[in-house]
Amino acid sequence: MQGIKTLVSTSEGWRDWIVLPQGKCIHELFATQAEKTPESTAIVCGSEVLTYGELDRRSNQLAHYLLSRGVGPEAIVGLCVERSPEMVVGLLGIIKAGAAYLPLDPGYPRERLGFMLADSGASVVVTQETLQTKLSSEAGDLICLDTEWHLIETEKSRPPAVTVRPENLVYVIYTSGSTGTPKGVMITHAGTLCSAAAGAPSQLAEDNASAH
Repeated sequence: MQGIKTLVSTSEGWRDWIVLPQGKCIHELFATQAEKTPESTAIVCGSEVLTYGELDRRSNQLAHYLLSRGVGPEAIVGLCVERSPEMVVGLLGIIKAGAAYLPLDPGYPRERLGFMLADSGASVVVTQETLQTKLSSEAGDLICLDTEWHLIETEKSRPPAVTVRPENLVYVIYTSGSTGTPKGVMITHAGTLCSAAAGAPSQLAEDNASAH
C-alpha cells in the first residue's frame, strides 16, 4: 500500500514510524483503530472517560441522527461545543454523515459566528443548550447534544452507509480576518492527512504496514 510514512512524537522525541495510508478518509482510520482496540481509552476529560468503542458507537448514532435531519455528503455543519468529549463525538458524527464540520468557537463574538454560518451556507449546527444564545438567527436547525441525546442514542450504532471519498470536504476553517473580511478555507480528507504528515519529518513510501 502506498502511504505517507511519518515520524510520530514520543516521550523520547521523534522516534516511531507510522504509515498514513492514501485513499482513506479520517473517520475510516478512526474506525479501524476502534475495531482493533475497542476497550482502549480514547478520551479522558476530568472524570469522564470514553473508550474507542464507545466513541465509535456514539458518533455513529449521531451520524444517523444527522442524516435523518437532512444532512448529507458535502453539506457543511456548524460545530459549536465546549471542549469536551461531546466535541469529538460531534466532529466524528458530522464526518461519518458525509458532511464537513465548521468549527465555531463559543468564545467568538455572536456577529462573527453569524457571518461564518451565513457565508459557509451551513444550515445545521451541532451545539449544546447553554450555547444557543451565542448563535444568531443564521444558525438554522440546532441539534443540542445534551438535551437531544435521548433521541440520538436510539439510532443505529453501526456506521451509516454513506460514500465519502478522500477528495470530499472534511472541514471548513475561517481566517482571522485581521486584514479584511474572514475567508473560509475548505479542507479535504486527503489534505488533512497530508497536513498531519507535514507536521513531522516525512517521506513518501511504498509500505504494506498499517498505522499503529
